[in-house]
Amino acid sequence: MTGTAVEGVAHDDPPGHDGVAVPDVRVLVVDDQPLLRHSLRVLVGGAPGTVVVGEAATGSEAVARAHALVPDVVLMDIRMPGGDGIEATRRITTSPALAGTRVLVLSMFELDEYVYGALRAGASGFLLKDAHPEQLLDAVRRTHAGDALFAPAILARLVEHYVDRPAARPARSLAALTPRETEVLAHVARGLSNDEVAAALVISVKTVKTHVGNLLAKLHARDRAQLVIAAYESGLVGVA
Repeated sequence: MTGTAVEGVAHDDPPGHDGVAVPDVRVLVVDDQPLLRHSLRVLVGGAPGTVVVGEAATGSEAVARAHALVPDVVLMDIRMPGGDGIEATRRITTSPALAGTRVLVLSMFELDEYVYGALRAGASGFLLKDAHPEQLLDAVRRTHAGDALFAPAILARLVEHYVDRPAARPARSLAALTPRETEVLAHVARGLSNDEVAAALVISVKTVKTHVGNLLAKLHARDRAQLVIAAYESGLVGVA
């Protein structure tokens, strides 16, 4: 089986663990700087398992291209003309037609307003543009897999924000969760992957995935990024 691309270079789909071919992760690159868009296209499009299906230079164009191409992951810039990345993220993540599309925000800045704005808009992660290329590719793959991705500095700022401003934190009840689900949520909020949660709790990855699925349903969360927010808002993580 061969992967397909609308505007990018297709790769042969790599075999999965069961021998069945795994489709390429289809990526839409959004940035107002042509040079950076080209660099991201070369990086993402040249890596195994990922393909760039299109580009956009403005927020409004990003929304239109997302609806036309239905990518798996949108690499979204924050500061752009024609509607910023945060508004474009909100429009993409709230569209029923794009329920399977995840947004990974890329920014040169780690300002609080950008981080919280992106997460409230439904972004699945926030990565700084000075990240190593392999970190970016890993972030794309993990975002597609349902993980929440935050640069270490961003995660630290989230913790600091919720510790220093508890009065501003909306109440969030975790009463519906089982003790094990609460443990899993705490580890997810600290940025651990499913494999890392499984190792920490000495349970199988399959069991972790089951617990994460239950957490998403019980907390009415779109993805792991929203689980992270729920953990901080409830005081489960970051408050001693």
